[in-house]
Amino acid sequence: MSSATTTSTSPSSAKAPPAKKRQEKPLNSLVAGAFAGAVEGFATYPTEYVKTQAQFAVASGAKPPGPFAIVKETVGRNGVRGLYAGCSALVAGNAVKAGVRFLSYDSIKLAVADRQTGQLTLPRSIAAGFLAGLCEGAFAVAPSEAIKTRLIEDGKKPKSERLYKGLISGSAAIVRAEGIRGIYKGLVPTMARQGANSAVRLTTYSTLRALATKDGRKTGSVETFLMGAAAGVVTVYLTMPFDVVKTRLQSANSARYTGMLNCFTTVLKEEGVLRFWKGTTPRLTRLILSGGIVFTIYENALNLLDTLEHKAVDVVKDNGVVKA
Repeated sequence: MSSATTTSTSPSSAKAPPAKKRQEKPLNSLVAGAFAGAVEGFATYPTEYVKTQAQFAVASGAKPPGPFAIVKETVGRNGVRGLYAGCSALVAGNAVKAGVRFLSYDSIKLAVADRQTGQLTLPRSIAAGFLAGLCEGAFAVAPSEAIKTRLIEDGKKPKSERLYKGLISGSAAIVRAEGIRGIYKGLVPTMARQGANSAVRLTTYSTLRALATKDGRKTGSVETFLMGAAAGVVTVYLTMPFDVVKTRLQSANSARYTGMLNCFTTVLKEEGVLRFWKGTTPRLTRLILSGGIVFTIYENALNLLDTLEHKAVDVVKDNGVVKA
């Protein structure tokens, strides 16, 4: 689509060169990502709760219940609010991790992308996504997921036996009892999972978006949602084993494993390879919704921030003209 392929050089007949890929500003990426992450975390939390409960059941040797059985039992015992046990930890963590993820990914993209087009090669996109995932895993996901896992596990007990009352008191109690290491249990598998998640998810979405916008057009919210959902499906099936190992290492029974590799081999030997995909259905539901929601909100938040910036600049210019 370059002008070199046209037969005429007149303005009316010449084709426009390929549009340069949008380059997000770091602050906008952080704000838009954090907002998208918070909304997505709250909207999809019940599926995360169900997935974690299913993995706990398998780890304890019990017959794994189905998603609907978990929902029915939880609502019957604690009401609808029971499906949101540990929600505050995930929502707060989701906001931070999404902000860090998009900030890291967009910053790395800016550093390694083609200077002329702003495009990334596939290997560079995967590397950028993996590094962004490592950053969000270390700074946001590991502590928030460790706390969320404990709160969900604690929420299964009768009220009189529960150790934690909420996000803040629960976090403080874990740190008092186990030190800062208590909320960083499973750091290595969490970083590995997030690195793999982001590499697959962001690369899949970026590839689909590049194909959809290669002619310079903008995508609508529905199209963005579907691309994000597709990225979520691919991510679930490729990275589920990391999620299972992470959950095992962050549970109260994590002492039976000596580390990530030992957890992986133990589960493989004792429970078989299919156990690594236990909890796939609720996680698949969550990441389909998550991918669609987070990318749609992120793109719209970026557009809104760009619009507000332009309006602010126009106001400053207008005031300048008036004052002059």
